[in-house]
Amino acid sequence: MSQNIFAQKDFIAVKAKQLQLTSDKYNPLSPSKASFYSAIFPGGGQIYNGKYWKAPIVWAAMGASVYFYIDNSNEYDRYRTAFKLRKQGLQDEFTKDDGTVLISEAGLESAQKTLRKNRDLSLLTGVLLYILQIVEASVNAHLLQFDTDDSLSVKPVITADPLFIDAPKVGLTLKYSF
Repeated sequence: MSQNIFAQKDFIAVKAKQLQLTSDKYNPLSPSKASFYSAIFPGGGQIYNGKYWKAPIVWAAMGASVYFYIDNSNEYDRYRTAFKLRKQGLQDEFTKDDGTVLISEAGLESAQKTLRKNRDLSLLTGVLLYILQIVEASVNAHLLQFDTDDSLSVKPVITADPLFIDAPKVGLTLKYSF
Protein backbone atom coordinates (compact mmCIF):
# COMPACT_ATOMS: atom_id res chain seq x y z
CA MET A 1 0.00 0.00 0.00
CA SER A 2 1.37 3.39 -0.96
CA GLN A 3 0.11 6.89 -0.57
CA ASN A 4 1.28 10.07 -2.25
CA ILE A 5 1.24 13.18 -0.10
CA PHE A 6 1.65 16.62 -1.64
CA ALA A 7 2.43 19.69 0.42
CA GLN A 8 3.47 23.24 -0.11
CA LYS A 9 7.09 24.22 -0.37
CA ASP A 10 8.74 25.56 2.75
CA PHE A 11 8.20 29.31 2.32
CA ILE A 12 11.00 30.31 4.70
CA ALA A 13 13.56 28.13 2.92
CA VAL A 14 12.59 29.58 -0.46
CA LYS A 15 12.86 33.15 0.87
CA ALA A 16 16.23 32.42 2.50
CA LYS A 17 17.62 31.18 -0.82
CA GLN A 18 16.40 34.29 -2.61
CA LEU A 19 17.86 36.67 -0.05
CA GLN A 20 21.42 35.37 -0.22
CA LEU A 21 23.64 38.16 -1.39
CA THR A 22 26.64 37.52 -3.53
CA SER A 23 29.87 39.25 -2.67
CA ASP A 24 30.27 40.73 -6.15
CA LYS A 25 27.00 42.73 -5.92
CA TYR A 26 27.00 43.92 -2.32
CA ASN A 27 29.96 45.42 -0.54
CA PRO A 28 29.01 46.86 2.86
CA LEU A 29 32.26 48.85 3.08
CA SER A 30 31.82 50.55 -0.28
CA PRO A 31 29.99 53.65 1.08
CA SER A 32 32.55 54.16 3.84
CA LYS A 33 35.43 53.81 1.37
CA ALA A 34 33.82 56.33 -0.95
CA SER A 35 33.35 58.75 1.96
CA PHE A 36 36.94 58.23 3.09
CA TYR A 37 38.34 58.87 -0.39
CA SER A 38 36.20 61.99 -0.74
CA ALA A 39 37.34 63.27 2.65
CA ILE A 40 41.02 62.76 1.80
CA PHE A 41 40.82 64.08 -1.77
CA PRO A 42 37.72 65.97 -2.97
CA GLY A 43 36.31 64.05 -5.92
CA GLY A 44 38.06 60.84 -4.88
CA GLY A 45 34.84 59.17 -3.78
CA GLN A 46 33.20 59.98 -7.09
CA ILE A 47 36.17 58.43 -8.91
CA TYR A 48 35.99 55.38 -6.61
CA ASN A 49 32.31 54.97 -7.50
CA GLY A 50 33.14 55.07 -11.21
CA LYS A 51 31.39 58.40 -11.76
CA TYR A 52 34.41 60.08 -13.31
CA TRP A 53 32.40 62.93 -14.82
CA LYS A 54 31.45 64.20 -11.35
CA ALA A 55 35.04 64.78 -10.20
CA PRO A 56 35.67 67.86 -12.41
CA ILE A 57 32.40 69.35 -11.16
CA VAL A 58 33.55 68.88 -7.56
CA TRP A 59 36.96 70.37 -8.36
CA ALA A 60 35.40 73.36 -10.14
CA ALA A 61 33.01 74.03 -7.26
CA MET A 62 35.75 73.76 -4.65
CA GLY A 63 38.15 75.82 -6.79
CA ALA A 64 35.59 78.59 -7.27
CA SER A 65 34.99 78.75 -3.53
CA VAL A 66 38.73 78.92 -2.81
CA TYR A 67 39.22 81.55 -5.53
CA PHE A 68 36.51 83.81 -4.15
CA TYR A 69 37.79 83.36 -0.60
CA ILE A 70 41.32 84.39 -1.60
CA ASP A 71 40.10 87.29 -3.76
CA ASN A 72 37.80 88.68 -1.06
CA SER A 73 40.50 88.24 1.57
CA ASN A 74 43.06 90.15 -0.51
CA GLU A 75 40.61 92.95 -1.23
CA TYR A 76 39.62 93.12 2.43
CA ASP A 77 43.28 93.43 3.44
CA ARG A 78 43.75 96.18 0.83
CA TYR A 79 40.84 98.25 2.13
CA ARG A 80 41.76 97.53 5.75
CA THR A 81 45.33 98.78 5.18
CA ALA A 82 44.02 101.93 3.46
CA PHE A 83 41.64 102.56 6.37
CA LYS A 84 44.43 102.19 8.96
CA LEU A 85 46.74 104.49 7.00
CA ARG A 86 44.02 107.12 6.67
CA LYS A 87 43.30 106.98 10.41
CA GLN A 88 47.00 107.66 11.09
CA GLY A 89 46.97 110.62 8.71
CA LEU A 90 49.15 108.95 6.07
CA GLN A 91 48.52 108.70 2.35
CA ASP A 92 46.83 105.50 1.18
CA GLU A 93 46.21 104.07 -2.29
CA PHE A 94 42.78 105.68 -2.50
CA THR A 95 44.19 109.20 -2.02
CA LYS A 96 45.85 111.02 -4.92
CA ASP A 97 49.15 112.88 -4.56
CA ASP A 98 47.35 116.23 -4.56
CA GLY A 99 45.23 115.12 -1.56
CA THR A 100 42.04 114.25 -3.45
CA VAL A 101 40.21 111.43 -1.67
CA LEU A 102 38.76 108.80 -4.03
CA ILE A 103 36.93 106.83 -1.33
CA SER A 104 35.76 108.32 1.96
CA GLU A 105 36.39 106.73 5.36
CA ALA A 106 32.77 105.61 5.49
CA GLY A 107 33.22 104.03 2.06
CA LEU A 108 36.34 102.20 3.27
CA GLU A 109 34.46 100.91 6.32
CA SER A 110 31.52 99.80 4.19
CA ALA A 111 33.83 98.03 1.74
CA GLN A 112 35.55 96.22 4.63
CA LYS A 113 32.24 94.99 6.02
CA THR A 114 31.05 93.80 2.63
CA LEU A 115 34.33 92.08 1.76
CA ARG A 116 34.56 90.42 5.17
CA LYS A 117 31.00 89.12 4.76
CA ASN A 118 31.78 87.84 1.25
CA ARG A 119 35.00 86.22 2.46
CA ASP A 120 33.21 84.44 5.30
CA LEU A 121 30.42 83.37 2.96
CA SER A 122 33.00 81.93 0.54
CA LEU A 123 34.56 79.96 3.38
CA LEU A 124 31.16 78.65 4.49
CA THR A 125 30.30 77.71 0.91
CA GLY A 126 33.58 75.84 0.55
CA VAL A 127 33.01 73.88 3.75
CA LEU A 128 29.43 73.03 2.75
CA LEU A 129 30.55 71.91 -0.72
CA TYR A 130 33.26 69.75 0.85
CA ILE A 131 30.73 68.06 3.15
CA LEU A 132 28.19 67.76 0.34
CA GLN A 133 30.61 65.95 -1.97
CA ILE A 134 31.44 63.48 0.84
CA VAL A 135 27.74 62.81 1.43
CA GLU A 136 27.10 62.51 -2.32
CA ALA A 137 29.86 59.91 -2.72
CA SER A 138 28.49 57.87 0.17
CA VAL A 139 24.89 58.00 -1.03
CA ASN A 140 25.95 57.15 -4.58
CA ALA A 141 27.92 54.14 -3.29
CA HIS A 142 24.79 52.98 -1.43
CA LEU A 143 22.58 53.42 -4.49
CA LEU A 144 24.99 51.59 -6.80
CA GLN A 145 24.31 48.41 -4.84
CA PHE A 146 20.58 48.36 -5.58
CA ASP A 147 19.22 46.19 -8.35
CA THR A 148 17.77 48.43 -11.03
CA ASP A 149 16.56 46.11 -13.73
CA ASP A 150 13.68 46.72 -16.15
CA SER A 151 11.05 45.01 -14.02
CA LEU A 152 10.44 48.32 -12.26
CA SER A 153 9.36 51.07 -14.58
CA VAL A 154 7.47 54.34 -14.53
CA LYS A 155 5.29 55.10 -17.53
CA PRO A 156 3.18 58.26 -17.76
CA VAL A 157 -0.13 57.70 -19.50
CA ILE A 158 -3.06 59.86 -20.53
CA THR A 159 -6.33 58.32 -19.43
CA ALA A 160 -9.76 59.37 -20.56
CA ASP A 161 -12.27 59.99 -17.81
CA PRO A 162 -15.61 58.48 -18.88
CA LEU A 163 -17.57 61.17 -17.00
CA PHE A 164 -15.70 64.19 -18.35
CA ILE A 165 -14.62 63.38 -21.89
CA ASP A 166 -13.75 66.96 -22.84
CA ALA A 167 -10.66 67.22 -20.56
CA PRO A 168 -8.17 64.32 -20.62
CA LYS A 169 -6.53 63.41 -17.34
CA VAL A 170 -2.80 62.81 -16.95
CA GLY A 171 -1.92 59.83 -14.78
CA LEU A 172 1.18 58.03 -13.59
CA THR A 173 1.38 54.26 -13.64
CA LEU A 174 3.92 52.41 -11.56
CA LYS A 175 4.29 48.78 -12.61
CA TYR A 176 6.59 46.39 -10.89
CA SER A 177 7.04 42.66 -10.90
CA PHE A 178 9.17 40.20 -8.99
